[in-house]
Amino acid sequence: MRENEYLEELIKRYPALEAVKSDIRAAFEILRAAYEKGGKLLVAGNGGSCADSEHIVGELMKGFVKPRPVDPEIADAMRAIDPQLGDVMSRKLQKGLPAIALTGHPGLSTAFLNDVDGGLIFAQQVLGYGNQGDVFLGISTSGNSENIICGAIAARAAGLKVIGLAGRDGGRLKSLCDVSIVVPEKETYKIQELHLPVYHALCLMLEEYFF
Repeated sequence: MRENEYLEELIKRYPALEAVKSDIRAAFEILRAAYEKGGKLLVAGNGGSCADSEHIVGELMKGFVKPRPVDPEIADAMRAIDPQLGDVMSRKLQKGLPAIALTGHPGLSTAFLNDVDGGLIFAQQVLGYGNQGDVFLGISTSGNSENIICGAIAARAAGLKVIGLAGRDGGRLKSLCDVSIVVPEKETYKIQELHLPVYHALCLMLEEYFF
């Protein structure tokens, strides 16, 4: 399968990630199973990991390296509703793998910060958006970001699978995860430098499998 080729290429380019190869494969299997059953991915992180959360959603919700034309019945329906615009839309829109970055809702975040507790905003969104069978991906270079920990606790309680993306020793997050990908670095920027190729590989593998 081509998904395996993407994983092998990742290890070839970043030999240090050999140590987490099986964890990356396990994370892919969790995501694949969730998407096959109509689930979605919820992603959260702070700082650079916040940017990574948005990056992941961007790769999943539109074409990454492959074309993702909409289903013919959707294209026909759009053209039937409006022949001109529907034709343009049917040719330009793309199929996505449902994913939400919990980091991009400032109205909700600031309201919850002001009214309740800003440290629980990811957990609040997990309970609001998440359904049993969905996946929560928490990104924390230390594995100890409290708002990510709270998001993982809420996710497990609500029946979501939990994937962690961390560094160092995996921190408190590791024990809350179904799969924890702990890249073998200790400094924040070096951890982040390895997080990007890991989640790119996961996105490529998912796109290859579904499209």
